[in-house]
Amino acid sequence: MSFRLILTIIFIGLVVVFVVQNVAIVEIKFLLWSIEMSRALLYFIIFLLGLLSGWFLAAHHVKVKQKKKQSK
Repeated sequence: MSFRLILTIIFIGLVVVFVVQNVAIVEIKFLLWSIEMSRALLYFIIFLLGLLSGWFLAAHHVKVKQKKKQSK
């Protein structure tokens, strides 16, 4: 078995343990609305939002850096 396959299996195992331990339903309230979802799903959504915002900010930074380089 390759090292990459072993790491993938370990990672999947850790994700399964995380999901099993975080199945409790939590209520999220924001201004006038509220929603109930599992804690694991909430963490996943927060992770994705952070990942996407970081990706967009990095892309914006590269674009601004290229404009400054072209204007010189």
